[in-house]
Amino acid sequence: MRKLFALVACCFAVATASANEPPAAAKGNPLPPIPLSPSNAKAPKLPSSKLTKEAPAKKLSAREEEEMAEAELSAKIAERLAAMRANQAARMAAAAKAKKDAAAKAVRAAAIAAAPPPPANGTFWTYEGEFGPANWSKINAGWNKCNGGARQSPIDIRDGIKVDLEQIAFDYRPSTFSVQDNGHTVEVRLGGGNYLSVAGRTYELQQLHFHRPAEERVNGKSYEMGIHLVHKDVEGHVAILALMLQRGRPQPAVQTVWNNLPLEKTDTFTPSIVFDAKDLLPERRDYYTYMGSLSEPPCSEGVLWLVMKEPLQASSEQMALFSRLYPLNARPVQASSGRMIKESQ
Repeated sequence: MRKLFALVACCFAVATASANEPPAAAKGNPLPPIPLSPSNAKAPKLPSSKLTKEAPAKKLSAREEEEMAEAELSAKIAERLAAMRANQAARMAAAAKAKKDAAAKAVRAAAIAAAPPPPANGTFWTYEGEFGPANWSKINAGWNKCNGGARQSPIDIRDGIKVDLEQIAFDYRPSTFSVQDNGHTVEVRLGGGNYLSVAGRTYELQQLHFHRPAEERVNGKSYEMGIHLVHKDVEGHVAILALMLQRGRPQPAVQTVWNNLPLEKTDTFTPSIVFDAKDLLPERRDYYTYMGSLSEPPCSEGVLWLVMKEPLQASSEQMALFSRLYPLNARPVQASSGRMIKESQ
């Protein structure tokens, strides 16, 4: 600070001395006047060095340098804090967005989980395993009766009410036929013209097929094989005639079917001979009757069941042949659920 005061004092002294000195023209020999002309009327140029020379920089004191350093540091700190706040705000915004997105995703997942699954529309089914009777209704939405119906078949026929049932009127005749191994059973389709009449309705025979063991039970008794003859009337009502098979003498009608089996599964063979379904009927025509369902998918209910009391006979060889194709193709018995069962007395 003392140096600064001394410098100021010197500058003041120099300035005072210059003010008191007389002009150069007033001393000694005065210079003759220079005539003015257009060429020299301009003011004389000063040397360029005097124009470009800068004033010397003022030296800062220690205190000023310290204050300047503090100001620069404060500015840097403020800049750094601003950057940190901006980063923190960006992170908070990103976290909030991520949380919002996660919440929206959770809501969508909950909605999907709560929504009913699309209806199943499978067609493949079996008698055992994953695609067996316990899961039929899960395979296809149209088969919901299979595991949820109240009038399902087959049943264990017990405690029937003995009444004077009308005799079933059979009008079967020799017909053309075809045989198919459809992957579930051996099925025989017949030409038209075969009927049965009962309870005021007439039903036409559509097809017959085989089961091992017989699906129906009678007072807990099971039979080695069974035959179902499926009929339908003009209004679409279904009536199924069920026959039980037990070991004994050969059955000619069954042998006719075995003789005409196709060589490949799902193939159909149509022989040139005829088939007479009347050859399958027992001599005694007493029967049980109840309302049930188809015993395979889609398990439609409202089916009239007619179960013949007298079993048919078939040879051990005939039974063994079918067992090679289908060791088990029978649906388990279903709950009778208090259904009325009538039987011939």
